[in-house]
This record gives sequence, structure tokens and C-alpha cells, in this order.
Amino acid sequence: MMAAALGDPGLSKLLFAPFSSALDVGFWHELTQRKLNEYRLDEAPKDIKGYYYNGDSAGLPARLTLEFSAFDMSAPTPAHCCPAVGTLFNTNTLEAFKAADKKLLLEQAADEIWEAIKSGAALENPVLLNKFLLLTFADLKKYHFYYWFCFPALCLPESIPLIQGPVGLDQRFSPKQIQALEHAYDDLCQTEGVPALPYFLIKYDENMVLVSLLKHYSDFFQDQRTKITIGVYDPCNLAQHPGWPLRNLLVLAAHRWSSCFQSVEVLCFRDRTMQGMRDIAHSIIFEVKLPEMAFSPDCPKAVGWEKNQKGGMGPRMVNLSECMDPKRLAESSVDLNLKLMCWRLVPTLDLEKVVSVKCLLLGAGTLGCNVARTLMGWGVRHITFVDNANISYSNPVRQPLYEFEDCLAGGKPKALAAADRLQKIFPGVNARGFNMSIPMPGHPVNFSSITLDQARRDVEQLEQLIESHDVVFLLMDTRESRWLPAVIAASKRKLVINAALGFDTFVVMRHGLKKPKQQGAGDLCSGHLVAPADLLGSSLFANIPGYKLGCYFCNDVVAPGDSTRDRTLDQQCTVSRPGLAMIAGALAVELMVSVLQHPEGGYAIASSSDDRMNEPPTSLGLVPHQVLDQYEREGFNFLAKVFNSSHSFLEDLTGLTLLHQETQAAEIWDMSDDETV
Repeated sequence: MMAAALGDPGLSKLLFAPFSSALDVGFWHELTQRKLNEYRLDEAPKDIKGYYYNGDSAGLPARLTLEFSAFDMSAPTPAHCCPAVGTLFNTNTLEAFKAADKKLLLEQAADEIWEAIKSGAALENPVLLNKFLLLTFADLKKYHFYYWFCFPALCLPESIPLIQGPVGLDQRFSPKQIQALEHAYDDLCQTEGVPALPYFLIKYDENMVLVSLLKHYSDFFQDQRTKITIGVYDPCNLAQHPGWPLRNLLVLAAHRWSSCFQSVEVLCFRDRTMQGMRDIAHSIIFEVKLPEMAFSPDCPKAVGWEKNQKGGMGPRMVNLSECMDPKRLAESSVDLNLKLMCWRLVPTLDLEKVVSVKCLLLGAGTLGCNVARTLMGWGVRHITFVDNANISYSNPVRQPLYEFEDCLAGGKPKALAAADRLQKIFPGVNARGFNMSIPMPGHPVNFSSITLDQARRDVEQLEQLIESHDVVFLLMDTRESRWLPAVIAASKRKLVINAALGFDTFVVMRHGLKKPKQQGAGDLCSGHLVAPADLLGSSLFANIPGYKLGCYFCNDVVAPGDSTRDRTLDQQCTVSRPGLAMIAGALAVELMVSVLQHPEGGYAIASSSDDRMNEPPTSLGLVPHQVLDQYEREGFNFLAKVFNSSHSFLEDLTGLTLLHQETQAAEIWDMSDDETV
């Protein structure tokens, strides 16, 4: 509390609760941007604005708040708040901040307030009484902000004696008067087009309460009473003390009205809404004696520099290095979106499982770009691309990570450009790109442009990448390019999400995970195809554990081979409706998130209304493990046979050749049988 100078010892002296500065993080961020882009080395004073509120709960200090909008003098004041105009003095160095003449700054501000009182400008625009100063230095290398806040208050020649009160408004006003005061104040605010009025005049009797603007005091009090009643929008919630804004109003009253009125009645208007119920009964009212200071030419002494956290006269410092770095601000904003979703919509969502997952995207084309953007929307921080293509002129319109400039001079490598663009979109992401080929069945590696040694290196690198990631997305153009990653990921027990496009159809699925043999599942198939409906909790198969679910090739009756040989251009490219990649990419990510949320992760069952648990496995059911066994026993030697052989090698290995022969024999038998009828 602060008091005026000593006066009549026979009466209690009025004490005021000072303001506490409340400078929002957004204010410092906006100051940083303006310092870098606009102010630079300019130390000229800048106009800013703040606001205060009179509806806080008991125990909170009276606060003058500055936020990001403080630099826009035309910005609207928040609802139910009073504006305060101020001046910013931003220094270029810490030494200049320390050396600033605080006494001179306070005196200059006090002179402006005093001139507004003498000229009558404060009656026309009472906001001029609420002037404040803010002295700052922004260390933008460390994001340390030094500041000293001042709310200049003029001091009367003597202390202000209390004649009566303070008491609660409900002790002086009837419920009918309190309700009339609410309505009268609201109506005046609406008439003036402001969210709140800092000061106003009050006239009342036992039934009616009227309020008016300060500038109408001569018309409002025509009966020349011995006292007048003034209202102040009071940010303080102490039962015995008013807030700081009353000080300058009392100076105005003493200067302009003390020759006519011996005392003034003050109503500290406090308007609190709790649990939907509005209440102003906790407002306080009291009467004070006005000291005579009419016709005084000199500006009164002023006070108002805020004390620091230790209670002494000195500046404050806030360290915002953890949240002011734009990269960290971006991370905070991304996390906030997800946390807000959790708070209200999905309280049980484990965001850490999603944010910390490491995703490998095999394919940086239309599907890869859309999957990457959705992953970032989920807050995923670790994304790696693999692709061997360059960006062509047809790509940017369908692939949102690329622009026209990326197509020039032969085009940038897709994987590298995609990773670079992700980091420009969100610097908090750890994005990498690998410009490499994935060896494929039916694409020979010993007499083509790809040597056997290069294929071996590509396989080793692909194995390392899959090993170092948690989830693998298969997003390539061709069917055969998905075969090797599917085998490696199954062997390493990595969750695989597969997305593939047709012209107006698509498939999104998760691959099954192979359980270790010691868990009793070593002889089971990696599973069967799971349709996109699995995302919604009902797959094609009922209650099938994740280690029995299928992979992309499980239900095929033709082994993967060279699908681009002897094909026309439209058959070689993935020609599909433009919107499908966005849908399929989003579903692929949502499927991953759903699986990660399950306690068993990739081993989660695919539950539905169908129950096929008792059906015996088909011949195709053993295909994945037959391939995995060969891969795990022979490694690259086995893979080389696959790359250099036609699809018949895999069909022989997996039993598809025998299946085709048996199917053909059955068709011949059926035909012969039909002919005998």
C-alpha cells in the first residue's frame, strides 16, 4: 500500500493499492518483431496501450495488462476492461536502460497529466488520467527482457482523510439501488460505445440511481450539494482500500471542485461474474475530505515506479529463452493444438506415443507429401523420406511439398527437397531425405544400370533405416517396390502402414507384426489383408491378433515382378483422381495413430462383427513366413535371386506355381465334365 503525505492525525488516511504489471508473452514477442523489423536502433518513445479489469476474484493483485495488441493504438479494448494509454521507451543497450533518467521520465508524464487536468482535457477524455510508462531493454540473443513499469500518480499537498467508510455497497445501497446502478452504468457504456468507463458521476435516491460522464458535472449537480459522488472503475478487490486509478481522479476533483465542495463520496465500482451470476455488491463506498488546491499552477509531486520482485525500487527481468525463440514458439503452438484436442475431445489420448514416433516414408510423391503434412499436424517430430526420383513439372500441383522452382534444371531430388521443405514449414521437425533406389523383384541388378554392389549397399542402407524407425509407410508407385521393405520390416517387427491408389479407389492397411517364436507364434502367417475400415474399428476379419494380420502381398496369386515393362505411359504412372492421395494419406496417418494408442500397439487385434478365428489358414497364409525364413537365412544372396529372376522364382518358393497348376487342372476337369452332359 502507498499513502499520501501526513495530514490531520484525527482522521484515518486513505491508502491505495498500486498496480502490478502483467506483461504477456505475446507482448514481448511483438516487441521483438518490431525491434527487428521496424524500430531497429530507434529509441524514440512509442505509443502503446494496456488495460485493466475490475472483476478479479479476491486475493488477486490489481493488474495493468499489456499483450501483443499493445502496439496497435486502434486495437479494441477487451470486453469489460478499461484502457490505459502509455509510452514505451525501448533502449538499445543494457547500459542505456540503467542510465535512463527515471525521475525525469516520471516528471514529464506527470506534467502531461497535470496539464490535462488544468485544461479540462481529462474531463473530456478521462483515459488521459491513466497514463503509464514502460522502460525496456530486449536482449534478443538471450531473450532476456529488462523492464521497469510506472503508473504516474499525482500527490495531493496533504494526505486524504477518510470521513466515512469504506463499507460494502450492499451496506449503503438497497438491492433495488444496486440493480439500478448496474443498468445505468451498462446503458452509459453502450451509449458511449466503450467496453467500460474508467470514471463517472453518480446521483441517487432511495429508488433511482443515475450516472453521467465527468464532463457533465455542472449540469449533473445543479443543486450545489455539499458533496458529489464519483465512481471509479476499480481493479482492486481489497475490502478497505481502493485501487491506484483513483489517485489522479481525486487530484482532478480537488483542483476543480474543492472550492465548491468540502468532500467527495467515492464509489469503487467492482463488477464480478462467477458461475454465470453477476455481482457488484462487493463494491466499496466511502467519503473523503478534499484538500484545497484550486488555482495551483505547479505540478504536484508524482510517484509510480513499480517495485521489483524483492520489494525494492528497481527493474525486473524476465527470461523467455525457452518460449521466445520462433522455433520454440512454433513447437509450442503445434503442441497447444493437440493438447486442446486432448483436453476436451479425447482426454485419454497419449500424445507422447505419437509425437515421439519415428516415421520412415518410402516414397516422396503424392502420397508421401500428404502423409508428411498430416504427420506434422499430429506433432510427429521425426520424418525420413526415401525416393530416387527428381521433381518434374507435373508434380507441384499434386504434391504440396514442391514448387515450380524445384522442377528447374532437371528437378531437385524429391527426398531431399521434401525434407528441406518440412523444416521450412516447421523448424521443429527432424526431417531427412535419402536419394536412393529400392531393389525390386524382376528388376535385374547385375547387368543393368544398378550394379550388384550398389544393390547390396542400397539393401544395407534400407535395412538400417527401417531398423532405426518405428513405423514404415509404403507409399511408392509400383507394386514390386513395396516387396523388399515389407519383408525387411516384417523381419524387424516394425509397424508397416501401406497406402496404394487406383483411379478412383485406394487401399489403406497395416501389416501384421511377426511375434517372436518363443511366444508361440513362429509358425503363424504374418496375416491377411486389413481394409481401411480397420481404422474405424471393424476390419474384414474378426478378432484377428495383429501378428496374424496380412501384408500387401498376402492375398495375391501373382508374385511381384516388373510391372512397368512393355507398358504404355498411362500404365506406368499412378494415374488417379487428385483428391484420393489426400484422403488415403490422411487415413494412413490416422490408422497409425489409432494403432499406437492401443496397449498392444502393432499387435492389436482387428476386431469386427465377423469371426473367422476358427477358419483354417489357406495356402496363401504361409507365404509371408516362407519368404521371411529364406530372407533371414540367406540375406542378400536370397534377395539377389529375387531381383534377377522373373516372378516365377517367388511363385515357386511360395507355392503359387503349384496353386496355379491345381487351379488350371480344376478348370480343365470342370470343362470336360460340362461337355459330357
